[in-house]
Amino acid sequence: MPYLLHQLLETSAKHDGDREAVIYKDRSITYGELDRLSNNLANVLTHGGISKGDRIGIYLNKSIEAVIAIFGILKAGAAYVPLDPFAPLLRVAFIIDNCQIKGLVTTQKKAVSLKLPDSSSVRCLVLVDDEAVPEIENPSTLRVVSWQEVLQTPANSLPTANAIEDDLAYILYTSGSTGTPKGVTIGHRASLTFVNWAYECFQVRAGDRISNHAPFHFDLSIFDIFTTIKAGATVILVPPELSVFPKNLAKFIEQQQITIWYSVPSVLRQLVVYGNLQDIQLPHLRTILFAGEVFPIKYLRQLMELVPQAGYYNLYGPTETNVCTYYPVREIPSDRVKSLPLGKACANTEVFAVNANQEIAQPGETGELYARGPSLMKGYWGMPEKTRSSLAPFPVPGCNWEERVYRTGDLVKRDFDGNYIYLGRCDNQIKSRGYRIELEEIETVLYNHSAIEEVAVIAIPDEDIGNKIKAAVALHKGTTLTKKDVENFCAERLPKYMIPEFIEFYPELPKTPTGKIDKTLLRTESAR
Repeated sequence: MPYLLHQLLETSAKHDGDREAVIYKDRSITYGELDRLSNNLANVLTHGGISKGDRIGIYLNKSIEAVIAIFGILKAGAAYVPLDPFAPLLRVAFIIDNCQIKGLVTTQKKAVSLKLPDSSSVRCLVLVDDEAVPEIENPSTLRVVSWQEVLQTPANSLPTANAIEDDLAYILYTSGSTGTPKGVTIGHRASLTFVNWAYECFQVRAGDRISNHAPFHFDLSIFDIFTTIKAGATVILVPPELSVFPKNLAKFIEQQQITIWYSVPSVLRQLVVYGNLQDIQLPHLRTILFAGEVFPIKYLRQLMELVPQAGYYNLYGPTETNVCTYYPVREIPSDRVKSLPLGKACANTEVFAVNANQEIAQPGETGELYARGPSLMKGYWGMPEKTRSSLAPFPVPGCNWEERVYRTGDLVKRDFDGNYIYLGRCDNQIKSRGYRIELEEIETVLYNHSAIEEVAVIAIPDEDIGNKIKAAVALHKGTTLTKKDVENFCAERLPKYMIPEFIEFYPELPKTPTGKIDKTLLRTESAR
């Protein structure tokens, strides 16, 4: 029984090495090739000074090489850190420094753009796009390896990492309320708990062709990559540019004969509205999974009518828990249904709500959703206080052992069928396009602008993407700033999905009687 994520690949490669493992555009790689090349990379990393527990960044666009990097890093006993290839350089540099990334798999152009300082923690640079090794100012502290060297490295024996299931497997960075992203650390056992459940629950088979729509720094990709590899199936990497053209995306699903689709609901909504699904033949599509945001019922109903043979599942779970609940949609919802339940707990996971009196909430009673089990994160990288507040002691009287459970921050109630219903948030976190966003992080970034005196960032509900973001800004006297200035300032520091869609200037922001910024009034004005 595999107890490390990369053992899933080794097992599938032994059973059917000639089967296609990954397809991207006009390229593909078999299980045997993926196993061999990831062995090569593991050896290169080890010879480059990478040790068990080191963090290795993957700074690549979606590609077969990125998948090779994931498994090569894991085989070296290290943890992979996927970096958003479209994020501002300041944000990428922060992550590299924050978790002290020791190795980096990237392209020559991206490596040059980072301008790694002499003090950088990076000691091994693997370039996937060029046989030539560029000139490095400080070669004594940085080993640069071409992809050609990786291809030619012997793959017969792997380095002995002596990894165990509790070791760190990857770090996914999400929005943080302190103004900088926070790294969610996930171990092998936690990820495998989810992967094994998903494999059984959705009956993933070797003949399946499974979509990978999510970028690798987004937690939906864990299902796409590892559940597919466990089954010996084929993962179809969806080119990012297809999401802009729903008709082309629908044709892609048809041509690739995808059997299991997984994405945020907003992508499926685009397919329903603009994808001309009535003209597309999708007889192979048997399972549609969605997560990350609310799926408007009217569009889900249309999708189920257009693709009636598929099974539909609403998955829920923050990055810190993997998926922890799910809800099978047994029949087309009626007009009276407002939203889908979060559902019930996945196997080997328990969820429960805790009310304001710190007691387990009864059915129908509102409480904060907690999760417990082996699928939980280890904590936030370098943030012990934040970790302690999120991984709280098990709040059950009479518990005689020390156990930590995760506080999701989501308010829920349990119906009398045992399904949890989402009601809202305890804090200022929102979802947009499937991404978790801490509005305080945007505020903190904007407060760093010398011309801005006050700022309030609020969410405006939006049927298409969940929420749009509005920034209300008041400037210091004697200063001027345009909407474009603010957008450019944000673009240098925040990923695209966190840049406010609306920016409004005020002489001064409205206040409550206690002197706080009146965000309720700002929301009311925006809703008019």
